[in-house]
Amino acid sequence: MSAAFFPGFAVHRVALGDATIHAEVGGSGPPLLLLHGYPQTHVAWHRIAPVLARHFTVVTPDLRGYGDSTGPGGDPLHIHHCKRTLAGDQIGLMQALGFERFAVVGHDRGARVGYRLCLDRPEAVSAFTSLTVIPTEAMWQRAGMAFGLKAFHWYLFAQPFDLPERMLRADPAYYLDWSLRNAVLKFDAITPEALAEYHRAFARESVRHAMVEDYRAAASIDLQHDRDDLAAGRRIACPLQVLWCASNTATPDPLEIWRTWADQVEGGTIDCGHLMAEEAPDEVLARVLPFLQRHA
Repeated sequence: MSAAFFPGFAVHRVALGDATIHAEVGGSGPPLLLLHGYPQTHVAWHRIAPVLARHFTVVTPDLRGYGDSTGPGGDPLHIHHCKRTLAGDQIGLMQALGFERFAVVGHDRGARVGYRLCLDRPEAVSAFTSLTVIPTEAMWQRAGMAFGLKAFHWYLFAQPFDLPERMLRADPAYYLDWSLRNAVLKFDAITPEALAEYHRAFARESVRHAMVEDYRAAASIDLQHDRDDLAAGRRIACPLQVLWCASNTATPDPLEIWRTWADQVEGGTIDCGHLMAEEAPDEVLARVLPFLQRHA
């Protein structure tokens, strides 16, 4: 369905136990994995992936349950949708494509999968760029009134099955449009074609359920995995680039937060809203491409 977004890319569907991962692959050179966020699909990368494919072999999957990837329903401990499980999907996908070691760029939920990849499988990740996030444990520590009012879905989606699912079912198209407007400074940064793809996916009950389970995991098992890593002194060993929105007012700033988790950290702000790769593709490329060329 998304071939027009990634000219010259090939579609792959890779079966991995209880999940089947849909991905598009294009370009040549060192392997680069792009991981999208909520409430999007891999189409979120359509403005930068073709440029990156001039330098790298770019792999753009849908996370399990999102877009055209599939997976099981939720489980009581949310293991099926925790970031460790989603990171395992990406290892399986990249190995199926012939890549044992690769760079990662992740946005939003994809960045949480990305840093879990770095911690759980350090031998597989050559470099990592995180767009717009701080680690889940640090986020919950700092979450306050301003965060709760802006990102209320963190709390709504963490509620037990099936309250969030029922509420989303009432008017999924309205909710998706509202959420996307809330995430950007310029709504027209999302092209009509990309918006139609997001609506196509979000209209499915299974996709909405997977998104909710993703957030239930963030408030439970993901948080515990982060705490276990902190207690054990595990750190991200590969070079880490952190980019965030200029409007972000986190204290301390994201670089300082990430330095408690990683050995090599660099980055800074971009003047845009949350959906950085769609709102400010040129600025993102200007930062990400030199970093990846140095380290991937």
